[in-house]
Amino acid sequence: MIIYEATKEEFLSDVFDDQLVNNICKNYTDKIGRINEREVRSWDNSMQYMYRVLSDQEIPNDAGVAIEFKIPHTSKRVDFLISGLDRKSRQSVVIVELKQWEKVEKVQGKEAIVKTALNRGLHETTHPSYQAWSYAALIKDYNENMQQKDTKLYPCTYLHNYLNQGAKDPLTDPIYEYYIKEAPVFVKGDSGKLRDFIKRYIKHGDNKEILYMIDKGRIRPSKSLQDSLNSMLQGNQEFVMVDDQKVVFETALQLANEALRTNTKQVLVVEGGPGTGKSVLAINLLVEATNRSLVAQYVTKNAAPRNVYATKLKQNFRKGHIDNLFKGSGSYIQAPKDEFDVLIVDEAHRLNEKSGLFSNLGENQIKEIMNASKLSIFFIDERQRVTLKDIGSIEAIKRFSEELGGNITTMKLESQFRCNGSDGYISWLDDVLQIRETANANYMGTNYDFRIYKDPKELYEEIEQLNKKNNRSRMVAGYCWDWVKEGKANSDFHDIQIPEYQFSKSWNLNNSDTWAIDEESVNEIGCIHTCQGLEFDYVGVIIGEDLICRDGEVLTDHTKRAKTDNSLRGLKKMLKENQEEAEKLADEIIRNTYRTLMTRGQKGCFIYCTDKELEEYLVKRIKEVQHNYEENEFFKDLSRVAEEGEGYN
Repeated sequence: MIIYEATKEEFLSDVFDDQLVNNICKNYTDKIGRINEREVRSWDNSMQYMYRVLSDQEIPNDAGVAIEFKIPHTSKRVDFLISGLDRKSRQSVVIVELKQWEKVEKVQGKEAIVKTALNRGLHETTHPSYQAWSYAALIKDYNENMQQKDTKLYPCTYLHNYLNQGAKDPLTDPIYEYYIKEAPVFVKGDSGKLRDFIKRYIKHGDNKEILYMIDKGRIRPSKSLQDSLNSMLQGNQEFVMVDDQKVVFETALQLANEALRTNTKQVLVVEGGPGTGKSVLAINLLVEATNRSLVAQYVTKNAAPRNVYATKLKQNFRKGHIDNLFKGSGSYIQAPKDEFDVLIVDEAHRLNEKSGLFSNLGENQIKEIMNASKLSIFFIDERQRVTLKDIGSIEAIKRFSEELGGNITTMKLESQFRCNGSDGYISWLDDVLQIRETANANYMGTNYDFRIYKDPKELYEEIEQLNKKNNRSRMVAGYCWDWVKEGKANSDFHDIQIPEYQFSKSWNLNNSDTWAIDEESVNEIGCIHTCQGLEFDYVGVIIGEDLICRDGEVLTDHTKRAKTDNSLRGLKKMLKENQEEAEKLADEIIRNTYRTLMTRGQKGCFIYCTDKELEEYLVKRIKEVQHNYEENEFFKDLSRVAEEGEGYN
């Protein structure tokens, strides 16, 4: 969707007559809706600079000019495009990302990230060259007309208020060299250089024909994107499907065909507990749907799984547009009906009703996702709802499917790939945490390394040692310690303090979007929000004072949660309205949180309890398991119990 389009001559006339911003605003209101005043000021300022740049007789008057091109299936808008033909009559488009920025700070350790003044504060954002380059990649990757005509796209960025800082300018620091080469940077005083850049590729006008092709091009994934995804997935054992995963995979593809063939909305609900391979299946479906030229995206509420899986798929490729395949659950508020072929929702139990920073946008994320896609796939485990805002449920999905006229299919993943393939451990854990009574009160399966530690330092040292093998062991904790703002970018600031054992560690840092796979993350402690949906070989869990035991009864105490934890935000109000229901819900969330943390390890889970009575209770439950093994001839050779306080293997 293009908000404003004209020839160069018409654009110059609109600016000169002071009509350009009025025309942009009118078109924006008609096509999108309400306008942000900050954007109006930005247009008013930036277009004066582009007027000067384009006021050159060598840039043809009938070259196309587009302002605010919304890239289909994204929330991204390209600021400025100039279209025409080069000296060899090849179709060309120059993409200009415009910025009002006056100051930039470089950010070490993150690819293509800078800090600048945004929304009354200094915030991290993508480097403008990366932005321009990624927009060009998105257009090329999804616009069939651009692919077939082999239109050349030339991105650049223009920071017209930014003064060159000289040899050590953070904007052009060598760490951004790759993207600056792909999309050159122009700053204050560079209008002549930008003009030359445009003239290099726009020699003859096209009377807006290329803009029409961009705007009307059919959306489909390019062959190059498909090939990239295939090569990234190939040979990656982590994403190999087995057993019932393959059954669900084939059913999902069949439903995608059905949705397209019969023009009917299809909804697939896949239920599965921890370690049943939901995420592996979701990634395979994303890749295969893209291979079949379907427009598909992987959706989660939590950023951690998206960032980790995107990073794993990229491998050694600089394919920033891979990121467009991974979206947050609040991305579909204004999406048109059936805009996407397939939306694959992982961790669907974490979906919220409202979106946005203040949870005041949209109607319902389940409904919005379902409305936006021909086939929506929801992977769900209702026992992993861990905040008051989590509203994802099978019942809600069925209700919205019926409301939107969707055909619903439900399936279940049974095979266990975590906890050493033991369904027994998860059932035992449910019984131990008193989430539900199970037949596994005294049986946790075989060969799973479960230990209780008296000292958190010893627990950490063991996890640190195990992590040296393959970077697949991590420490996590219940959210009972404040995540102090001042320490979010400083690993030397230790939020978590257990003074009686002289133990202190930092929560996972604010800049660690890929905490689960970053080499240094073993030195930090993750919370539920950074590890849910992910897995490790071994996980060490610190149970805080929100989970205790008294006289054999496992109890929760929501008042011991950290003030910085948003999981129970809104509980005070609920307690006033219906205390019994509110306390029941808080209790469920705390138990679910520890169940989730304690099922992140494929090979083992090690526990430290701040409540010593809970520690004694867990040791007692392990002894009961051991006693059951000793009585059962089949398990005699498989069982071994460590000294009390060290745990069970």
